[in-house]
Amino acid sequence: MLYYLYDILQDTLNSYGLGFFRVLHQSMFRAIAALLTAFIIVIIFAKPTIKWLLKQKIGDNPEFYNKDLNQLMKDKTNTPTMGGILICAAIFTSICLFADLTSFYIQMALICLTTLAILGIADDWLKLTSAQRTPGSREGLKSWEKLAFQLIISALLAFFIYRFGTNKEYANITDQLVQQIKDMSHTLTLPFLKSWTYDNIQGWIPNPNNIQLTQFFFVAFAIFIMTGFSNAVNLTDGMDGLATGITALVAFALMILCFFAGDEENAKTLLIPYIPYAEELAIVSGAIVGACLGFLWFNCNPAQLFMGDTGSLALGGLLAYIAIVIRQEVLLLIIGGIFVLEAASVILQVGYFKYSGGKRIFKCAPIHHHFHLKGWTEQQIVVRFWLITAVLAAIALGTIKLR
Repeated sequence: MLYYLYDILQDTLNSYGLGFFRVLHQSMFRAIAALLTAFIIVIIFAKPTIKWLLKQKIGDNPEFYNKDLNQLMKDKTNTPTMGGILICAAIFTSICLFADLTSFYIQMALICLTTLAILGIADDWLKLTSAQRTPGSREGLKSWEKLAFQLIISALLAFFIYRFGTNKEYANITDQLVQQIKDMSHTLTLPFLKSWTYDNIQGWIPNPNNIQLTQFFFVAFAIFIMTGFSNAVNLTDGMDGLATGITALVAFALMILCFFAGDEENAKTLLIPYIPYAEELAIVSGAIVGACLGFLWFNCNPAQLFMGDTGSLALGGLLAYIAIVIRQEVLLLIIGGIFVLEAASVILQVGYFKYSGGKRIFKCAPIHHHFHLKGWTEQQIVVRFWLITAVLAAIALGTIKLR
């Protein structure tokens, strides 16, 4: 909104000596502004939100199949949940204030955030009302209902991402570059490999071993990444500050990658796919960082507020959406390695339990509960997982130059 207003009023502002507003044209400034704005929004509205949730009796009552874990987690009973409403509202507001709302990628990001937040709200609300009707019950949406909704949203977003740029969007550049950009935006980018190189005469040159994704495989892969990451963040959200802190670190790394992908000179230097207009997604990433940092103020141990499915499903899906647009899905799996580990531990545990007739690989899944039962304190698990994520982010960003 502010970006759009400045675009309209820049001549008037300049005539009154207010030319410093031109910083609104810089995506880096707007990303930082979105980060700070989201942080402030959460800090200001967190306590009123907590009071409102308590008044509505929207509290969490975690119940596990392991009595030892129930004993360890008993202090979390009746802590307000659905705090993801606050996170999503802060992200949405910051994006609307500082991003270019005419950008296709921003419009799709808002759709991704809103639809997955609504899915989370429905699930959280059903869990609450079922607990009120039947004490001890936590029945929300059925797994297949959530999965079906996620698959549909992911498929639609992936389809439109794939089709973007096929007609009039690149009208101001040469036909040759248009075709090269289309090809780059449909390439599977792998660490340590040069998918594309740049020549001053020929422009972008594809590597002969490039993996070009057809529309079907692009959409299928995007569905897998977006649905998987949305659920992985949801599974990780089981300890005070765990998912929130990791999400902030992952989003910060994606913010840097968006600056690289959306700037042609940076993309040429680093030999990564150049995706015009992708730098706008740095504003989205910045908003995620700010909202998560603000939420962490109240979500750190002992938590005053949980994000619930409302926050975790939306955050995971939005992180995946950004990575898909800038063609860095594989790097996302590295940066968000903890999320991948958490989801993998559940899949392995369930699969082995069924295959072996009741045996388990871990004491409890997701894996953060396994370490908790082995004697690690909750704070140790959370901080160590944050540290691992920071190291993974550094490794992933380092691979950009190692090609």
